[in-house]
Formats: sequence, C-alpha cells, structure tokens
Amino acid sequence: MANKGRQDTDVARILELEARRQKETINLIAAENYASKAVLQAQGSILTNKYAEGYPRHRYYAGCPNADAVENLAIERAKKLFNAEHANVQPHSGSQANMAAYFALLEPGDTVMGMSLSHGGHLTHGAQVNFSGRLYKFIPYGVNRETERLDYDNIEKLALKHKPKLIIAGASSYPRTIDFGRFRHIADAAGAQLMADMAHISGLVATHLHPSPVPYAQVVTSSTHKTLRGPRSGFVLCKQDLASKIDSAVFPAMQGGPLMHVIAAKAVAFFEAMQPEFITYQKAVLENAVILAAELQQQGLRLVSGGTDNHLILIDLTPIGITGNTAQEALENTGILVNKNAIPFDTKPPRISSGIRLGTPAITSQGFGIQEMKQIASLIAKVLFHPNDKKTQKEVAEQVASVCHRFPIPGIDI
Repeated sequence: MANKGRQDTDVARILELEARRQKETINLIAAENYASKAVLQAQGSILTNKYAEGYPRHRYYAGCPNADAVENLAIERAKKLFNAEHANVQPHSGSQANMAAYFALLEPGDTVMGMSLSHGGHLTHGAQVNFSGRLYKFIPYGVNRETERLDYDNIEKLALKHKPKLIIAGASSYPRTIDFGRFRHIADAAGAQLMADMAHISGLVATHLHPSPVPYAQVVTSSTHKTLRGPRSGFVLCKQDLASKIDSAVFPAMQGGPLMHVIAAKAVAFFEAMQPEFITYQKAVLENAVILAAELQQQGLRLVSGGTDNHLILIDLTPIGITGNTAQEALENTGILVNKNAIPFDTKPPRISSGIRLGTPAITSQGFGIQEMKQIASLIAKVLFHPNDKKTQKEVAEQVASVCHRFPIPGIDI
C-alpha cells in the first residue's frame, strides 16, 4: 500500500536548501557540472523500481524488455560518441569503472604504473589508501619539476625498468593535454597494456577538443558527470577482444544489479553530447579556462605549468604564503567554490595542501563568459591576498550574489 501518511519534510527542506546553495554560489569545482533537466528526470524515473541483474537479453529477473532497450541505447550511443568497439555502461562511478578494468586486465600483486596522486593522478591510480594501491604493486610517475608537465622520457625509463603489466594514462588535476600516442609507444616498448582514464576530459574528447585515447588504449574508463555533463556514474570502453572480460569484471565480479534509472540518464547525456550545441559548449569551457587562467596570472597568482590546455586550472599558493585549506574556506565564505588540491612536489599533507583547483564546466553551463571570467579572477585574487579580511570577504560576497542572480542553473531554473 502506498504511503499516504506524513510527508518527509526534513529531506524536502534539505533539497530546497541545496537548490538555493547551487543558485547562490559560483561553482569552480572542476569535477562538478549541472546536469540538464532531461538527465535529472531520467535519473529520477520509474526505472529505479526495476532490478535488472545481468546484461540485455541475459537477465536474471523477468520483466526487463524496457531495461534492455534503454541499456542497449546507452551502449550504442557511447560507442558512437567515442568511436569505440565495445561499451559497458553499468559501472556506478568512474572509480568502479577503473576497478572493473583492473579486474579484467590484472591479477592481485601485478605491477602497474599510474600517475602519482600528488602530481595530479587519482586515488584509483595507485594511492596506498585505495583498493588499487592495496591490491596491486604501483609504480608512480609524475611531472617534470621544471616544466610541471608529464615527463614522458622518465615515464618510459620507469616502464622499461619495472616492466609493468599495465600503464594508466589519465589524471584528475593535470591542466595540460595528455599525449595518449606517446603512452601507447611507452606501453609497447615495455610490453604493457595501456588503460586511459578520461574521467575529467571525456566531454572534450567527445567533441574532438582533446585527443582521444580510444585509438591507443585497450581500455578506456570515464565518469559521466564532469565535462560530459551527465549523471554521477561511469562507463568503460574497450577493444572487442576484451569485451567479455570487461563485462564479466563489472558483473558478476564487481557489481550486482545495475542502476537502470542512472543508465537511462547516461543514455540521455550521450544523446546531448552528440548535438552541435554541445560542441559550442565545450569550446566555451576551454575559452573560459584560458581567459580565467590568464587573468589570474595578471592578478599575481602562480599557476602550475603556467596555464591550461583543458577545463581546469591549478593555483600554487606557496608564493603568497597560504594553504589550500585556508584558501578554500576563505573563498567559500564569499560564495566561490573551489577545492584544495596538492601541487606537484607539495610539502604539505593532502588535507592542507599548497594549491587549489579550479574548473570552468559548471559556470560555462550557466552561461558565464569572458567578462565574468575577468571579474571572477579579480574576486579570487582579492580573497586570496587577504584571506582573513572579513570586510573584503563581505564585499566579494555581495558581488558574487549579484553575478549569480544573472545566471540560471540548468536542471533547476531551465
């Protein structure tokens, strides 16, 4: 019997507060975006009621024809969007997509190379606190101390020395283009397989604004909620000869029943990413990032690697003598959201850090442009150079509120 009694006003109130928070803040968190109303509607749909353990036409439950249809649609759209031979759209997140790839390609104890977390890699690229670092022997690689860009020559030396079974190309806080072709050359020289984690740049890859890893890597993983602007989830692409291994690594090795409502939302996101408007959007993401980076530098802030080629910017706070934690809190007090982030060769622990990471996907979804980038850079600099000045924070907060008032939030307002 349906519940016709008391309504849950507590959760409703929290959701209202969250909507207000999103409307009243400038979101520069590089890993976040605003999903469209269509994506949100699919994710909140009646497909949440359907248990569909298994794969299309091979389910362990009855009543799955519509589940099969929407999953097949998501698969075909993912393959077409990224020109891939096979796609698995069941992983619940980018991290679980990575786990599935490891289960398909590795045995516990195998040697793997991944980008160091402190240099811009991801937890699942071998951090000791993560399952990846606990199950496999990771050899970390990083950036050149002088250029703060990937040191491909040293990566190749490490690969030839350690002979890893797998090399991972990809990052979570690296502001430069990744040369997947060079990684393929390194992997071949060392007799390794290549996996690419394109979680952050998948929207740019989909629109050919960043080189695709698909032609070079045996397996490609991604989340769907960052530049791709879909639901919070993940997927795996691979060559056809690895399809059965990837599928069995996702189910039954790693997950049970897939989240069919989220898969429907992924199908919508892939459809949206195929539209001409999405290319225009991604170009604006890049343009905003380049302008914001240049303006921050003009304000006297030092950027890791001197700028950006993609959607994110990493600020080194060491020259101005504050920590990433202090900067994040000071900016949040004004309504500007960033995240504290380690910088290459950081001397501070991750919870404190010496940097902050900024990204332009979310604000670009709102319609922010060149003038707003210039204004935001000025506001950020005012706060960072006076992190404990409450008067400055109050003045900046008023300007942030004025800016936010002019721009709607996709999925909420439009």
